[in-house]
Amino acid sequence: MNNENNKPEFLFDKVNYKILLVGLAVIGLGFLLMSGGGSEDPNVFNGEELFSFRRIRLAPTVVLIGFGITIYSILKNPKK
Repeated sequence: MNNENNKPEFLFDKVNYKILLVGLAVIGLGFLLMSGGGSEDPNVFNGEELFSFRRIRLAPTVVLIGFGITIYSILKNPKK
C-alpha cells in the first residue's frame, strides 16, 4: 500500500500561511494602536488623546494594510 496517496493535501502552501499570519499580526497591531484613550474620571472628556493622529489615521491605515496582506495571501498562487 502506498502511503503517498493518504497524505493530506492542504488548500494553501506553507508560504501562504506565513503571509496570512503576518497579515493577522498587522491587523492586531492596528487594533492595539486604536485602543486606549480613556479617562479616569467619566465626567472629563479628553478629546486631544481620543482624536489623536495615531487613532484617527495611523491605526485604521495599519488595519487596512493588514487586510490587504491577508487577501494577498489567499489569492497568491503556489508555485509548483
